[in-house]
Amino acid sequence: MLTNIKSEWFSNTRGDLLSGTVVALALIPEAIAFSIIAGVDPKVGLYASFCIAIIIAFAGGRPGMISAATGAMALLMVTLVKEHGLEYLLAATLLTGVIQIIAGYLKLGSLMRFVSRSVVTGFVNALAILIFMAQMPELIGMGWQVYAMTAAGLGIIYLFPLLPRVGKMLPSPLVCIIVLTIIAVLLNLDIRTVGDMGELPDTLPIFLWPDVPLTWETLMIILPYSLPLAIVGLLETMMTATIVDDLTDTTSDRNRECRGQGIANIGSGLLGGMAGCAMIGQSVINVKSGGRTRLSTFTAGVVLLIMVLVLDNILVQIPMAALVAVMIMVSIGTFSWDSIRNLRTYPLSTNVVMVVTVIVVVATHNLAYGVFAGVLLAALFFANKIGHFMRVQSELDEASNTRTYQVVGQVFFSSAEKFTDAFDFREGLNRVVIDLHRAHFWDITAVSALDKVVIRFRREGAEVEVIGLNEASATIVDRFGEHNKPGAVDQLMGH
Repeated sequence: MLTNIKSEWFSNTRGDLLSGTVVALALIPEAIAFSIIAGVDPKVGLYASFCIAIIIAFAGGRPGMISAATGAMALLMVTLVKEHGLEYLLAATLLTGVIQIIAGYLKLGSLMRFVSRSVVTGFVNALAILIFMAQMPELIGMGWQVYAMTAAGLGIIYLFPLLPRVGKMLPSPLVCIIVLTIIAVLLNLDIRTVGDMGELPDTLPIFLWPDVPLTWETLMIILPYSLPLAIVGLLETMMTATIVDDLTDTTSDRNRECRGQGIANIGSGLLGGMAGCAMIGQSVINVKSGGRTRLSTFTAGVVLLIMVLVLDNILVQIPMAALVAVMIMVSIGTFSWDSIRNLRTYPLSTNVVMVVTVIVVVATHNLAYGVFAGVLLAALFFANKIGHFMRVQSELDEASNTRTYQVVGQVFFSSAEKFTDAFDFREGLNRVVIDLHRAHFWDITAVSALDKVVIRFRREGAEVEVIGLNEASATIVDRFGEHNKPGAVDQLMGH
């Protein structure tokens, strides 16, 4: 146990403390911005961010991943806050946590295996685009000083690591924020700062039970919001876990992560915060800044709390241009540039799934819509591709006027029509043998196709024998098949 604790918490102490500090700085403006999107006080987003980060450090299943208030979740809260107020948002946050905990115990995190790599790539690219687009309001029309500061910030981020010795000691995003803040203060530049984003909280969060009636009516108000919040939160979290797994060459416990996100959201709701989930941008910042263990996530939450409560006079002077530079770095690092280079070599279906996922996410700003569209398209392409691997061969024994059909491959809704079309019902045979030793029947559509073939041959006066069904196929055919039941021919004629 002690070995496990050391591995998950203290195997990379310096890197985790530094990266957690960088993440905490990046969390402040985003938490405030997401609060504004949701229509609540900036304190709600900040309370949520450090509360979720601290809890998920202990309860989550993915060391080094950052969870806090997010834009994807905030977009789903707008109508609830507008129509019912903050108290109902807190209640919805609690219910969101409960749903996510249930999802974890039902092992729904394992459903990520149904999400193809092309969908994940599209998701990542869409998030990179959204992160970049979110920085545009801080750049467009802000004057040359902001442009110069942002360019200088990007220069520091990409060039500082090239310096001998010192370049490896400090994460360049942290150096960028410190240097640009000093420049802005010394030159007294008239540019937007963190302080312009909203008022920072000056007290610790307190236990706050939502002031809503515990009635069926309340449940019906918050459930239509809690359910999509839980789904989007888990989707973004699972996607982020997949990306961090790839970046760190490690594995994560998806179902524990589902439960951890639920526990964190319940904690956030009870302390006056909004629902949140894993953040791909901050998680990438954390990893690229050297964060690897739970200590980095815990540090991000604690440092955020300390900075907001103690160092607020310094924080409000951080120029937004510095944080914009960091987030542009994140968007560039997040985008899968290989996916562009591979467009010529990858199959068309893979490219279509990736591009559609990107388009839907960017157009709707809803990660769930994009993922659902991508998964649906990937499933359709897969079904179509597998359907082509089914073939039917036949041999005629002229002496007995018997034709043997050999079916090879998977028979299901996509290949059922091809299966039916492979038989010649007008040949005038005495006997037909359908050999299914090398075939598998998957669904009701496949069974219906077999019924149609057998009954049509019998209607033409041929004796039909079906052989070679494996155990699974025989089970579904025996249960749902009609061709061996009385009156089967009459039923076909009636249809």
